[in-house]
Amino acid sequence: MSRMLATHLSGLAPFTSSARLQERLDGQHPGASEGQAGSSTAADHLRRHFTTGDGVRIAYHVDGAADKPVLVLSNSIATDLGMWDRQVPELAEHFHVVRYDMRGHGESEVPAGAYSLDRLGRDVLELLDGLGIERAHFLGLSLGGFVGQWLGIHAPERIGRLILSNTASYLGPAAQWDEAINSVFKAEGMQETAERFLRNWFPTRLLEEGSAVVEPFRTTLLAMDRQGLAGSYAVVRDTDMRRTIVLITSPTLVIAGEHDPVTTVSHSETMAETIPGARLLVMPAAHMTHIEFPSEFMEVVLNFLRS
Repeated sequence: MSRMLATHLSGLAPFTSSARLQERLDGQHPGASEGQAGSSTAADHLRRHFTTGDGVRIAYHVDGAADKPVLVLSNSIATDLGMWDRQVPELAEHFHVVRYDMRGHGESEVPAGAYSLDRLGRDVLELLDGLGIERAHFLGLSLGGFVGQWLGIHAPERIGRLILSNTASYLGPAAQWDEAINSVFKAEGMQETAERFLRNWFPTRLLEEGSAVVEPFRTTLLAMDRQGLAGSYAVVRDTDMRRTIVLITSPTLVIAGEHDPVTTVSHSETMAETIPGARLLVMPAAHMTHIEFPSEFMEVVLNFLRS
């Protein structure tokens, strides 16, 4: 599988939200309410909420005109929808952008116990249903990429083009995640966990420079509810899609970080080789490719989604 993105990709009709969308965003649909201020992102004052079928309140935010093609952004574990703040202004010029805080993250509720990938995927489907969106393109990074794969397998009629960034179809063995879950609850606070995440996500130079792009991630990590983190670790522990991703039919782009210590290039190569027709692009980044190489990341994403 070539590591270079093909310059010509097959076309796909744009997917736009229905005429009901603006009504629903104005608070006309059941369960929706205005967002609350107080978290770390610039989008707080515009956040809204909906309640899932199992009773969990999920925060979301929309940008861009309602008549544009729809793009859903799904974030990494231990982050919130603010991780896309730098990309959204440009994306919103071309798409109606829907982003959300996964359960256990940001302003979404934190249910007890282990979470499942099936439930995370259904959270997205229920959000789309509530907004009157039949189909959407999807960009997920890390845990968001797990969700994207699940949607591509189980709800192919809802997904247009699919971008899987810095993710994997399997991150076993399970024992390491049980250990991580136990460590989260035993720790006195989130400081040590936050620093470990940052070392995995960003190159040393950014951390040593005290880069401004890193600080919002540190703030979000330190505020992370440990139950939300542990519940999400359980999703990774219990997921193995190495065989089932062959069922994905959406045009798919896989983006890898050459220096990613978590979701390695080999994970991305396996996905690209298994998903029919998938393209693979490797960037000289660690885990947060969209932060390290924002211009290059956006160029690749826009070229793929608009081709």
